[in-house]
Amino acid sequence: MKPLLLIDAPSLYFRAFHGIPEKAAQTAAGEPVNAVRGFLDMLATLIRTRHPNRVVCAMDFDWRPAWRVKLIPSYKTHRLAPNGGEEVPDNLTPQIPVILEILGAIGIAAVGHDGYEADDVLGTLAKRGPAPVEVASGDRDLFQLVDKTTTLLYCGRGVAKLEVCDEPAVLAKYGVPASGYADFAALRGDPSDGLPGVPGVGEKTAARLISTYGSLDAIVEAVADPSADFAPGLRTKLAAAADYLAVAPQVVRVALDVPVPSLKDSLPPAPNDPDELFKLAERWNVAGPCRRLVDALVEAVAAAR
Repeated sequence: MKPLLLIDAPSLYFRAFHGIPEKAAQTAAGEPVNAVRGFLDMLATLIRTRHPNRVVCAMDFDWRPAWRVKLIPSYKTHRLAPNGGEEVPDNLTPQIPVILEILGAIGIAAVGHDGYEADDVLGTLAKRGPAPVEVASGDRDLFQLVDKTTTLLYCGRGVAKLEVCDEPAVLAKYGVPASGYADFAALRGDPSDGLPGVPGVGEKTAARLISTYGSLDAIVEAVADPSADFAPGLRTKLAAAADYLAVAPQVVRVALDVPVPSLKDSLPPAPNDPDELFKLAERWNVAGPCRRLVDALVEAVAAAR
């Protein structure tokens, strides 16, 4: 059965922006469109190589939800702009609406929800299915979504070098099952998200703890048990981090119950609005990427028949 392909749009367009020089992708007026070009080509590559029959792009409607910040105030603090919003490169910001306009003209669903990150939308849609599901992202947090029906297409080194990560791959990569990845990440911490982790507990120790006890709840319970066998000093470190460990899982775990409406996620056999797509392609000098994406869609729909 062909998969539902879920796209972490912010993850990909940020990588496109930083991976393609601005001067290499501009309009006639000199406006950068490197994120637009790169994102469309990455999406075309994923559709051409993964052969989905459904696709949805998830958006960040709230990149730093208040409910996560309330639990851990340092959450993504380092990415705050002086005005309080997300620190996004000036030349990337105007390209995001262009991406959305092109997706709309083609007929590819793009969805977000107030109060939630793209990760939460992806988690909800992956759980909703129907299976099989493939999630394309460069965000390590999404390893927690991997199970028997959901695979992560990890794009940390780009779409051309993506890693197809199923349950055995996650276990081999981190030494923990995918179901334990969120607890593992909470223990280890993640500077890219402003999560401190437990001081003195690195990746190897976190993996060993999850492998031994199975879950963060079980680890916390064992810390309170004098008979539990911990390495010297480790019990003290975990006990000192009790307040953090009580809330960290809620921050790290992806929400699976975002009220995302029903979507038309089937691959469009032809652009939804060809005239509008032509205008956008000409206006933003992205005719080539638009054509490649439409061709990939046409091929995928034809192959599914």
